[in-house]
Amino acid sequence: YLAEAYETKVAEAEKKKLMVPIPLDEEIKAKVCSRKRQWGASWLEQYSILFSRGFKERRHDYFSWLRITQVLSTAVILGLLWWQSDANNPKGLQDQAGLLFFIAVFWGFFPVFTAIFTFPQERAMLNKERATDMYRLSAYFVARTTSDLPLDLVLPVLFLLVVYFMAGLRLSVGPFFLSILTVFLCIVAAQGLGLAIGATLMDLKRATTLASVTVMTFMLAGGFFVQIDLGVKVKLVILGIISLVSK
Repeated sequence: YLAEAYETKVAEAEKKKLMVPIPLDEEIKAKVCSRKRQWGASWLEQYSILFSRGFKERRHDYFSWLRITQVLSTAVILGLLWWQSDANNPKGLQDQAGLLFFIAVFWGFFPVFTAIFTFPQERAMLNKERATDMYRLSAYFVARTTSDLPLDLVLPVLFLLVVYFMAGLRLSVGPFFLSILTVFLCIVAAQGLGLAIGATLMDLKRATTLASVTVMTFMLAGGFFVQIDLGVKVKLVILGIISLVSK
């Protein structure tokens, strides 16, 4: 009886009182609105911790047996197909140009589809940690990008060690390290493209579709399949210039 009487006579009035907002004076309101974020660590400390965490998390994915097998098997197949090609004759030179084009395509666009998944997959964790002011967004992004660079360099070096000597490319120190540098720059550019697409769309299906179209456009406009001269529209010329695999 008491519970029923409370629900019918007292509960509604009490609920209305609780729903009335409590007014804040101007001094308290100014303090709340002007509160600056208090970081528990400096930017460098945040970067260092995030770099270490990202490196430990992703090294297992980068050096999984599946990825190592994929890269090394591709390298062996290329080495067998271009076994000791000779650049001193026109046919061998053309063959080596095709090999270099494939290497640029493989390492220029393979990281795109890996980087696309970065922000969509880490979005929930990032929002949760950012809501508690654990670190700055700039520290996260710089640490996330730079922690991938050492990992991105290991497999391309192994790949080139197999392909370079099996295919009989120029056996000197300078061209070999220039080849590594070129592949590394392609990886950095492709990784940036994948991160930009993934962060812009935040949807894996749409991001993968846009990345596929972009990759195919850059590949076709690179100048290996069709020569784009100044007589063509300026937009196509610009595509050929910004392509990751342009001549």
